[in-house]
Amino acid sequence: MSNQANSTTSSHSIGRAFYRGAKYLIYGLLTLNVGLFFQEELLSAQHALSGGSDLSSLIQLFSSTLDTAAWVVLLLLFELETAVIPDEKLVGKTKWLIHGVRILCGAAIVSACLGYIGEWEVFLVSAPAPANPCELVDGTWSVLLDFDKFTTLTPDNCVALGDSALQVTGLSYVLATPAAFASAYDLALVDVVNGSAWILVVILLEIEVRLQLRGGVPGQFQWLMNGFKVVLYTTLALAAIYWGIEGDFLDFWDAALWLFAFIFIELNVFAWQQELKSQGEVSP
Repeated sequence: MSNQANSTTSSHSIGRAFYRGAKYLIYGLLTLNVGLFFQEELLSAQHALSGGSDLSSLIQLFSSTLDTAAWVVLLLLFELETAVIPDEKLVGKTKWLIHGVRILCGAAIVSACLGYIGEWEVFLVSAPAPANPCELVDGTWSVLLDFDKFTTLTPDNCVALGDSALQVTGLSYVLATPAAFASAYDLALVDVVNGSAWILVVILLEIEVRLQLRGGVPGQFQWLMNGFKVVLYTTLALAAIYWGIEGDFLDFWDAALWLFAFIFIELNVFAWQQELKSQGEVSP
């Protein structure tokens, strides 16, 4: 009997270690994505600078980097609150420090979402190319290959643009085929939808964490919140699938990691709720 108990305890320990390792591996990969997005957007910025280098332009150009960095910090804060720091210690300076950093992250996330909207607005308007693309080869013009992907206009690629080439009027000296322009529009719109859905997710989690600290989430309200979460997470999963189909691997990879990361946060919250129930702080 003792051997069976020891075996069960050992299995649980291995399971907890695997769970914890998988969780922090996901968190580490998301942190790495900050650098990958910065590298990608830095290359894109060389072709897409259109309104100077003021703060709003930089936020628009580096919206994915800013968004991912803020989300990583926010994710770690949720991890601290829901799985690391005991409830009795989430008071005083610790509580206010976490709240202060969370407010800064929230502001960065909203700014990044506004940047996504700005990027989407770039692809609302286009105009016919001012001349045959091959007549514009002078080192000034760029070609939009896809959303956030550009190359310099050259004698080799100008022919492929054809007579139907468009000028992206929201950017400086950028041409595109109608297909590339339409694809960029769709990807930019998905960014807006995805960013907005994540903001709603974090609002729901924030409400849930605050109610947990006050004794728990009322049963009927919990069902309502769970219903909203299902809709939001489904939207986020569809966005990830769309990026995968479109061949935008970094966005697909990042979106999939974030979904896994928030599964861990949701499991943390669920375990926290069960703990409160077992202590009699929440009615079953």
